[in-house]
Amino acid sequence: MDQNTKKGFKMPSSYTILMIVIALMAVMTWFIPAGSYEKTEAGAVVAGSYQVVDSNPQGFYDIIMAPVRGMLGTDLTTGAIEVSFFILMVGAFLGVINHTGALDTGIASVVRKNKGREKALIWILLPLFALGGSTYGMGEETMAFYPLLIPVMIAVGFDTLVAVAIILIGSQVGCLASTVNPFATGVASDAAGISIADGFAWRGLQWILLVGLATWFVYSYASKIEKDPSKSLIADKMSEHKQIFKLQENTADLSKRQRNVLYIFALTFIIMVLSLIPWEGFKINIFTDLNNAITGLPVLGQLFGKSAAALGTWYFREITMLFIAMAVLVAFVYRMSEADFFKAFLNGAGEFLSVAIICAVARGIQVIMNDGMITSTILHWGEVGLSGLSSQVFIVLAYIFYLPMSFLIPSTSGLAGATMGIMAPLGEFSNVPAHLVITAFQSASGVLNMISPTSAIVMGALAIGHVDLPTWWKFVSKLIVMIVVISVLLLVVATFFG
Repeated sequence: MDQNTKKGFKMPSSYTILMIVIALMAVMTWFIPAGSYEKTEAGAVVAGSYQVVDSNPQGFYDIIMAPVRGMLGTDLTTGAIEVSFFILMVGAFLGVINHTGALDTGIASVVRKNKGREKALIWILLPLFALGGSTYGMGEETMAFYPLLIPVMIAVGFDTLVAVAIILIGSQVGCLASTVNPFATGVASDAAGISIADGFAWRGLQWILLVGLATWFVYSYASKIEKDPSKSLIADKMSEHKQIFKLQENTADLSKRQRNVLYIFALTFIIMVLSLIPWEGFKINIFTDLNNAITGLPVLGQLFGKSAAALGTWYFREITMLFIAMAVLVAFVYRMSEADFFKAFLNGAGEFLSVAIICAVARGIQVIMNDGMITSTILHWGEVGLSGLSSQVFIVLAYIFYLPMSFLIPSTSGLAGATMGIMAPLGEFSNVPAHLVITAFQSASGVLNMISPTSAIVMGALAIGHVDLPTWWKFVSKLIVMIVVISVLLLVVATFFG
């Protein structure tokens, strides 16, 4: 064969990897002894209660049915249908928001109003992108902002690395320190059987620390370039980039409708956070009392809905309803036609269909393991192997485990669905709460997603900015080390507080 016609190795997709894992787990059900644990009423595994049971090996039919059962659920495994539909509705909501152009115009307006203070923009924009990453997993959506920001940064004497770093590091540090990101925190929490709000305080602290660190890092580099352009890691290409990225100022102002859309956008995530925090557990009954007062009204209560749940008691069904309702409200406020609304709504949902499906495929692994009765056996092996290990050692090992796993399965949703059903219960044996295992998963996955050559977000950003991968690695290496150290330290400290 001609050497030029040979194809190099290409990493298989997350779907292929997950189906391979499903098949391997089915094979394992023929060799690993079956077993079961006693569980508490809350569903927690009772340590030391493992016992051997009759085996139930899984066959070819079970393998191809696994994603179906993973979506719809079985007697032993909760289906991914609720979280998958939630993801589709988040996508639909974002599709409607993007149709208004409010986010793009809003960022352009911020850039324009800070003309002459472009370096100060780093302290504004990077946290904004991080907020997007932390709340709704901002990733591919960032591609629209590079052509806007790169010319501005070059025009004032910086290089393309500064612009790329503001957007790429900002959004991915936000995803790393996800607070309520449905594609990472949401899927992982669902797989672990806990609320998205569990561990919110620790993840919020991580967000503050890492976003502050990342902003300082990029700002320091920009200051160095400002004083001496020869210090740029791409100094030899700066003249060329000035020709490529000629500044064409965006003069569009936010319309009143777009401004109102942004208010609704922000309000949606505020309500989402408020709805997921278990207020009654903190002896705060204002939302419950308010809900009871409204639903208790003679006629208005019936119109509002007697079955309405109070903020603080919501879960996937209620926050799915929130995103649908807010999408309709955006369309109403923006005066969108019915045809435009449904087109944007369905297109937005369609863009996230792959994420929704991967949740079902990943859940198929749990289906095979649970139906094959080997989940408890693997947990038992983990219990025996982890006996004597402290919480601190376990959480560090969990972080290390997720580093190579994040490379093998780049999809955060797929990785969470594939592993959290095992990792969260394993944490219980070392007194590590599930929310810390989720934080370890997010932290490790987030680091890889800033540098991985298999990440479309990373490679797309670097292609737009005309930055090669080795240069990006050189630029971001010190920051990565600092992020890893801070994340591990935070995880270790958190284990002392449970």
